[in-house]
Amino acid sequence: MAKRRIYFDNAATSFPKPPGVHDAMMHYARHIGASAGRGAYHEAVEASEIIHQARRRLAQFLGASQPESIIMTFNCTDGLSLAIKGLITEPNSHIITTTMEHNSVLRPLSALQEQLGIEVTYLQADNEGFIDPEDIRQAIRKNTRLITVVHGSNVCGSVQDIASMGIIAREYDIPFLVDAAQTVGHLPIDVQEIPIDMLAFPGHKALLGPLGTGVLYIRPGFETRLRPLKEGGTGSTSEIPRQPDFLPDRFESGSHNLIGIAGLNAGVEFLLERGMDRIRSHEVELCQAFLSHTEKVDGLTVYGPCDVDKRVGVFSVSIGGYEPGELAAVLEQQFSLLTRSGLHCAPYAHETLGTFDQGGTVRFSMGPFLSQEDVAYATDALKQIAYATDTN
Repeated sequence: MAKRRIYFDNAATSFPKPPGVHDAMMHYARHIGASAGRGAYHEAVEASEIIHQARRRLAQFLGASQPESIIMTFNCTDGLSLAIKGLITEPNSHIITTTMEHNSVLRPLSALQEQLGIEVTYLQADNEGFIDPEDIRQAIRKNTRLITVVHGSNVCGSVQDIASMGIIAREYDIPFLVDAAQTVGHLPIDVQEIPIDMLAFPGHKALLGPLGTGVLYIRPGFETRLRPLKEGGTGSTSEIPRQPDFLPDRFESGSHNLIGIAGLNAGVEFLLERGMDRIRSHEVELCQAFLSHTEKVDGLTVYGPCDVDKRVGVFSVSIGGYEPGELAAVLEQQFSLLTRSGLHCAPYAHETLGTFDQGGTVRFSMGPFLSQEDVAYATDALKQIAYATDTN
């Protein structure tokens, strides 16, 4: 009998999904099939209700005051591009970000440097991946137009103090954008308690929805400072050729990914029913197990913080003598463990951790359906590989 394949790549895309996610997508595909806002017949109205319900649940999940602040995107990258390029239009702009960012932030900023000549300050993280919030204050200039920070590292799991950072940004009236790709669905986030102007996150990771879904939350009133990146049909105010100026239609042109949003809606429902306290408690237990089982193993390095209260379940590892791709291949072929190797679309983060020149690391990332036994099996595999390498 073949070994059960154990999925440790939830930081890329969560798997498996709750059965309700598949059921919701199949129900839409088989029984609805219509576009939202494009008709008054029953199926079109039901399609609209799927989107409205998803917005309400997402708003509840984030503590947002109004569902209209939930802008549906096609992934986190889509939302981050809208936030960055929709806000930064002047050539003399200065942006503050960090060395822990994903290419979903680094590349739009690089493009704006080429197109507009903007200036970017990259705050240096420490060797655990943390940024001192006071470094943001020291970096602010008169022409600073945006502070953008990744909440949880997709490389080593470090979680930034976005509350303190948001307070500094609000003090100087500088827009604050948070990339929450690795934290929404893993950690509780209340957008009314934390001074956040924009929060981008995917639907296909910890929210347990399908690929092709994502969200940009925009603080009420802030939408007037953000220009749409595309215009088109919205199913509303069709009598005028101008883009609507109200939320969410201002930023949602074209037909939605309804089959994806149906699945996302079901994923968020699953999380709301389970509760964030229970979800976070389970992840903390998995993180504690991973760290304790890999402690003091000769030849094995685990990057990032050892304090489980300051991280999410994303672990980068390396074993001397193995390139990342080789180690990932051994983990799959000999142990049926599915991981991701390489630089994880975050080159500056790997430079910060000192892993860039070795081609990155192998990443294990946790999900709600992994067990303590799964983690014990995975860490035992790492020990076997490390010990075999050490004795050769």
